[in-house]
Amino acid sequence: MPTPRKFDEGGDATRRTWLASERTVLAWLRTGLTATAVALAVGKVIPDLRTGGASWPYVALGVGYAVLGLATVVYGLWRGREVDRAIRSGRWIGTDERAMWTIGGIAIALALLTAVVLVADAA
Repeated sequence: MPTPRKFDEGGDATRRTWLASERTVLAWLRTGLTATAVALAVGKVIPDLRTGGASWPYVALGVGYAVLGLATVVYGLWRGREVDRAIRSGRWIGTDERAMWTIGGIAIALALLTAVVLVADAA
């Protein structure tokens, strides 16, 4: 009976690369889902728990976090597809810098707006 070959005996990292790519896509999806959950909490739950005052700033922030979640999921799926194509063809593909700055910019803007809304609401 022949002895079974060890996984990756020949030094081919393709399988590990595919799995790493899959984990990365799943991380993008989890991040987008988290932003969507934050959108619901900020835009709906917080205004419902508050007594008095304007709720529109929280609803606007909730919409912003929903857009962040959507952008994250869309980019993650697009990126996963592009990385898979690159793996198939044996080439490297770098991160889209514009997408990173866009998603990061949305996150920064929302963090600043959240701070402003919280300070204004406390006053």
